[in-house]
Amino acid sequence: MNIYLKNGTLIDPLSGRDETLDVLIVDGVIEKVGKSVAADRLFTVVDLKGKIVSPGLIDMHVHLREPGFEHKETIETGCRSAAAGGFTAICCMPNTSPAIDDESVARYVHEKGKSVCDGIVDVHPIAAATKGRKGTELSPIAELVQAGAVGFSDDGSPIASAEIMRRVLEYCSMYDAPVIQHAEEAALTEGGSMNEGFVSTRLGLRGIPPIAEELMVARDLILLQYVRSARYHVAHVSATRTVELIRRAKSEGLNVSCEVTPHHFTLTDAAVESFDTNTKMNPPLRTQEDVMAMKEGLRDGTIDVIATDHAPHTIDEKEVEYTVAPFGIVGLETAIGLSITELVRQKYITMFQLIEKLSTNPRRLLRLPEIVIAEGTPANLTLIDPTMDWTVDIRRFQSKSKNSPFHGRALVGRSIGIINHGKILLTG
Repeated sequence: MNIYLKNGTLIDPLSGRDETLDVLIVDGVIEKVGKSVAADRLFTVVDLKGKIVSPGLIDMHVHLREPGFEHKETIETGCRSAAAGGFTAICCMPNTSPAIDDESVARYVHEKGKSVCDGIVDVHPIAAATKGRKGTELSPIAELVQAGAVGFSDDGSPIASAEIMRRVLEYCSMYDAPVIQHAEEAALTEGGSMNEGFVSTRLGLRGIPPIAEELMVARDLILLQYVRSARYHVAHVSATRTVELIRRAKSEGLNVSCEVTPHHFTLTDAAVESFDTNTKMNPPLRTQEDVMAMKEGLRDGTIDVIATDHAPHTIDEKEVEYTVAPFGIVGLETAIGLSITELVRQKYITMFQLIEKLSTNPRRLLRLPEIVIAEGTPANLTLIDPTMDWTVDIRRFQSKSKNSPFHGRALVGRSIGIINHGKILLTG
């Protein structure tokens, strides 16, 4: 298909472009970029006046649930959700059944992604760092890299043993693969349902203290000083002192990066007062001070990536008592709206910086091919309306699950389409 993107504001962090330009795409490749480009053949014209053309977005923290938990989500429904949210690529976490801890499972996930949704969304597996995610024996790192794994994590669980974590860092460094840590000292969080603090005390719910996250990150950063060739990434940062630890480590030259979810820079633990189980996630919603620390970390570059931790659960699984409900919410279809509403419109970061954190930075960290919007390069693009007013309606979600605390919330900014592998999907 030949596509003519007309009058769009092209934001491309790698080239530094932020200007209104036309883009001609022929057979999946960008043929021309410029002002008032003349088309010499038949094109599908998309007028993007007032809209943004960006490199394709990637969510590096998604739970697709397949294999093993297809009642919550499948690779196909997860890709549909990603496409609706403006993502041309997603990275799926290994807490499936079986876990993504051997070559066959990794290849299955990678190849299945190519066969669904017309292949418009790329699926990259994050493999288990240890076999079965049990934290006792390393997974076959080399074979998993060959099978398409772009990083290693026991996400859903921390790598609790310092000895095992050291070995994981060492082995992954041999393949320049990032180690993604779910930072949690489990002895401090057992039985917890929400952030430990004033609200948990008033509600009578056992708390999860921020020090559980901070202690694990502090330990790992010390290990990183001994394995300096490794690349260490902290998933879903939620606590103020965690951001401070990472900021200091970066200033000391350690190879550390981190991500934050939209719900952790948007909601506080006050949301739990409703006892809506869609406010239950791990790490939990923290205090207003922590929310502000997340925003400041994004502003000064301490936090490299925005990722959703998209964690689908069925209605039946969530409609139970708060203490027994599973952790997690879906996030692929609200990420852009929450980020523009809470960060760009409140002037914590610019749209240019937002695109960096949703596309350029995660691709760099995962060593995936860079996306430059330039002549002769593959067209991998996200189209965004930064001023669209809309209201979250979980009934319209493409995800198989609807567990979101943002139903009914008014947002500004939304994806209106994606282009990848010669395909175009317009959603707005």
